[in-house]
Amino acid sequence: MTTELSVSIDSPDLGAATGSDTADLQRIAPRVVRAAIPLPLPDLKVINAYLVAGDDGVTLIDPGWACAESEEKLLAALDTLGYTRSDVRRILATHAHWDHYSLAVKWRHELGVELALGSGERHSISSFDPDRGLHPAQVGMLTRAGAPELARQVRRLKWQPYERDVAFTPPDRWLEDGDRIDCGGITLTVRSTPGHTRGHVVFADEANRLMFTGDHLLPRITPSIGFEDSPEPLPLRSFLSSLRLVLDLPEHRMLPAHGGADRTTTVRAAELIEHHRDRLALVADLVAARGQATAYEIATRMRWTRHDRPITDLDPIHRMVAVIEVMSHLDLLVHQGTLAEDTSHPASVFQPA
Repeated sequence: MTTELSVSIDSPDLGAATGSDTADLQRIAPRVVRAAIPLPLPDLKVINAYLVAGDDGVTLIDPGWACAESEEKLLAALDTLGYTRSDVRRILATHAHWDHYSLAVKWRHELGVELALGSGERHSISSFDPDRGLHPAQVGMLTRAGAPELARQVRRLKWQPYERDVAFTPPDRWLEDGDRIDCGGITLTVRSTPGHTRGHVVFADEANRLMFTGDHLLPRITPSIGFEDSPEPLPLRSFLSSLRLVLDLPEHRMLPAHGGADRTTTVRAAELIEHHRDRLALVADLVAARGQATAYEIATRMRWTRHDRPITDLDPIHRMVAVIEVMSHLDLLVHQGTLAEDTSHPASVFQPA
């Protein structure tokens, strides 16, 4: 089936959806369009893919999941803008999570175009082994967090049909901080922003003050920390450093991978720094109040999601992410000297230093 889009590419807002087969397109700048691409995930329905129209063709940023529905909508977006798949010259991914990277890998193999990814993602790509299960690293982290039953639940999770046989191979080009990418007359500067993953990068169009922020800056929610196949030891420290890096740059319009494109980078970075500063204080206070505690015990005394839900209301995957986030705060508090960690048991126990 071919999706047809009857919208004008000259319109400043191409996102006036008129039916289920109409892609949500928004012109961000004269040569930048945001396309809302559907995802096959139960709780994350859309990713913002960005199409940058250069003199030599199209650069795609975070094109979506390697599935028929995502690919169909991306092809329809290209068609609406007067392009075909053969006009794609390069694909950039902010990080290696499959909603950002898997369709990029598929098209790279089929089209022969260059695929670029942050060099810090080498660890997760090289360690990926589907025979080890969905989240092998996280199973061990949950045991350390004092959540053995949750660890068993996560270990028993099976690959969903849309997750099977997804291509997950290295890119053609590993990107480093400060690299500059010529997108046919539009220059993007790579900024290394580890935290969400250890190799996350953002792409800054400094001339037009636009920043493609991936999952580093999201407008309404806080990104997960260190949720990857090969997490780093102190992902929250890296994330906060990356937020301060963005805060110190000139203000850019924020073009996130999820949510609206109506915020600025400096404002959102400041909000996220404040959020995690508050969370660090809360976690330290909860440990002090108990005298000693595991990460899971602390997580059960906190509220989660924008709706302030207890952790028991969350499904196993979201409980896992919540517990791992608490562990990232505890580890940073130990690193800062606020807490001490007792590692003499399978589950780490934290107490005031």
